[in-house]
Amino acid sequence: MTDSRIPTVRLGADGPEVGVQGLGCMGMSWAYGPSDAEESRATLERALELGVTLYDTAEGYGDGDNERFLSPFFKAHRDEVVIATKFGVRVPAGDRTKRVIRGDAPYVRQAVEGSLRRLDVDVIDLYYMHRRDVNVPIEETVGAMAELVGEGKVKHLGLSEVTADELRAAHAVHPIAAVQSEWSLFSRDIETNVVPAARDLGVALVPYSPLGRGFLAGSFSNAEKDLTDGDVRRTMPRFQGDNAAANATLLEPIRTVAEAHGASPAQIALAWVQQRAAVHGLAVAQIPGTTKRHRVEENAAATRIVLTDAELSLLEPIAAKVAGTRYPDMRFASAGRE
Repeated sequence: MTDSRIPTVRLGADGPEVGVQGLGCMGMSWAYGPSDAEESRATLERALELGVTLYDTAEGYGDGDNERFLSPFFKAHRDEVVIATKFGVRVPAGDRTKRVIRGDAPYVRQAVEGSLRRLDVDVIDLYYMHRRDVNVPIEETVGAMAELVGEGKVKHLGLSEVTADELRAAHAVHPIAAVQSEWSLFSRDIETNVVPAARDLGVALVPYSPLGRGFLAGSFSNAEKDLTDGDVRRTMPRFQGDNAAANATLLEPIRTVAEAHGASPAQIALAWVQQRAAVHGLAVAQIPGTTKRHRVEENAAATRIVLTDAELSLLEPIAAKVAGTRYPDMRFASAGRE
């Protein structure tokens, strides 16, 4: 099959060049219920054929299981892929609403050794602080990460869900290539402070959950009714009860725009995020997650969709009307600390 490959973008001033869409790999082994390992592996290969080169995982995704799952694919395509992983978040097996956050220097060193071992690679291309440990100065955390760069264990540094001030403080210690935060038609809080700071510093944005964890794509309408017991989306307030019902009504404008383009709602949601790059004047490489080949093909095709000013105006009011927070405890998201 012949496909035009997706465009590319550079992460940070001296960071890696990657496809404007990466692939969030969490759901291949954790968080969103059962998945088909064989289909997930085929999805990884198909994504690469389409020009998807940034692959995102974390030590906390299934206690390292996701990194282990991805290792054979990375080894087979080491020179073609950009490996991004994260440290600092553990989710207790008995309560998926809880988070254990660590950013102290000894843990940073311990964590990178674990990820290198599970991934079975000599160097990590993009190493993120997954969440901010408020009990540790960010200068200590990023200082320890910078030492890993000097030792050749990590190539570039990233942060996830940091405030604008935290980003500036970190960047003063060592150049930050990318900030990963939730950004979608449903989640736009980072546009107030984080996005302008990233633009000013020359830091790229890597939006996660650009499809609202599947809600914007119509994959489910009520987490408690539609998703399995082990699915973390069942703990998220905006997908529960009256919030879910109210938020479902906000999808109508997306469907209207999708129909005009002969596209899916998911493709419109992705096209919208992509166009934020031009609106805000910074590099953006979003990482929609999927475990299916046909979905990664659909997602990649969204890079060819350009929304009109009228369509953007129709979609503009959605985020302000969303009911419910992104997480049960917003202290771990940048908006909870700004």
